[in-house]
Amino acid sequence: QVSLVESGGRLVQTGGSLKLSCAASGRTFSVYVMGWFRQAPGKEREFVALHSGETGRTYYADSVKGRFTISRDNAKTTTYLQMNSLKPEDTAVYYCVARRLGFTTNPSEYRHWGQGTQVTVSS
Repeated sequence: QVSLVESGGRLVQTGGSLKLSCAASGRTFSVYVMGWFRQAPGKEREFVALHSGETGRTYYADSVKGRFTISRDNAKTTTYLQMNSLKPEDTAVYYCVARRLGFTTNPSEYRHWGQGTQVTVSS
């Protein structure tokens, strides 16, 4: 299967920027749907962003549109989440996810998850 390892999370001030990375294993990485979810303290996991390896199509949660950008480097088998104009409500553990085909914002439909990386936005 696919192994995912997130990195890049840290403490950042409101209005700042941060770039998360997700290193993936797997021979078919280039055609996988890759994405990001997040989970704030005491909250359920919520959808953040998706990227199709086959088409380049992206999809974002309304709460992050215009501020976050998902991208990937197939040569490095790495997916990124560029986060700008960060707000305290962005504070959460961010998880990288992978799926063979099809977009979905339902976390229960993703087979592969990373361990998570903590992002804390101070006010």
